[in-house]
Amino acid sequence: MHPNQSKLESRVRRAAEAALSRQKYVSAIDVLCGMGLLATPHVDDWRRGRVDFLERVIQANLSKISSSMAIFRRWAGEKGLKPSETGYVRHTRSGTMALQFSKSGDPGIEKSYRTHYVSPALSEKKQQRLQEKLNQSPKPVVFQNLREAQCSECGAEIEQGSLLSMELEQPLCLRCARLDDLEFLPSGDTALTRRATKYSGRVAVVVRFSRSRGRYERQGVLVETAGLEQAERECLEDADERAVARAHGAARRRKQDVEFAAQMTQKIATLFPGCPASEVAVIAEHAAQRGSGRVGRTEAGRNLAENALTLAVIAAIRHKHTPYDRLLANGVDRAIARQQIADRVEEVLARWQWRK
Repeated sequence: MHPNQSKLESRVRRAAEAALSRQKYVSAIDVLCGMGLLATPHVDDWRRGRVDFLERVIQANLSKISSSMAIFRRWAGEKGLKPSETGYVRHTRSGTMALQFSKSGDPGIEKSYRTHYVSPALSEKKQQRLQEKLNQSPKPVVFQNLREAQCSECGAEIEQGSLLSMELEQPLCLRCARLDDLEFLPSGDTALTRRATKYSGRVAVVVRFSRSRGRYERQGVLVETAGLEQAERECLEDADERAVARAHGAARRRKQDVEFAAQMTQKIATLFPGCPASEVAVIAEHAAQRGSGRVGRTEAGRNLAENALTLAVIAAIRHKHTPYDRLLANGVDRAIARQQIADRVEEVLARWQWRK
């Protein structure tokens, strides 16, 4: 085998294995993204109709794409995975429209791209649920407007803070987007949102761009009035039952958090025997805090990986044993501040790695 072909085969297999391990099925898009040939934002643009066919945004020529897909199918056969054809569609004002993968639009090539490969380890029931999930088209997205705009179809003014849809990069008022009969349900009540979405034949997700975070954040959903009313009735009927379940769930999570912090404390103490016991406990409690986004809550942290726990210890040293916070308060750039305290961090870290 030619070295380049061998390298390509290795990349395809590695990407496919990672996706299969993560989600128990794998698609052509998973493989291409895993290989670095396809960017997730480009996939999103294609799904929303901003790209006419997916191959246009794959960072490889048609020959390389074809070879990669052939390797992927061969790998799936060797693994004994079950092929399952999945529909890819996007919402339009008149209904749904099939998405195109290839430049040629050849039916055989399109079917090859649409085919997912599912682990035989999944039960028939789980395979059926997975297929139903994969066949669902992404919900249309509605934007909370940050500045005044004008509907590209009827010319109506769309005021700042109101809702608009986008089609082919042009703004549409909800009336022209045929979404004006839906009701806005703000985020916050998970049970109500889940049920209203379930009982609504049409649903749109409402997002708003956060300038501080540089991303779109979900604000709620647009749902049908009848679906919302049914959801509200059900939520009233079982409110007490759900309150009890929430209390039990909170107690269970508290117990899990205590156990997790204890495991992390023990592992940090093993890795850094010179660290005072009182500091070990504080570091573990801080890093393990649920919902904090800290390193202890990453996948590596939950698995008590040495690298993740070392990062948590370094962070603690930085804040407690160096002038790092004072430097930041005085306006020193974060990267420069870290450079200035790097020697001190290494000194404390080295001392803690040895038992006294």
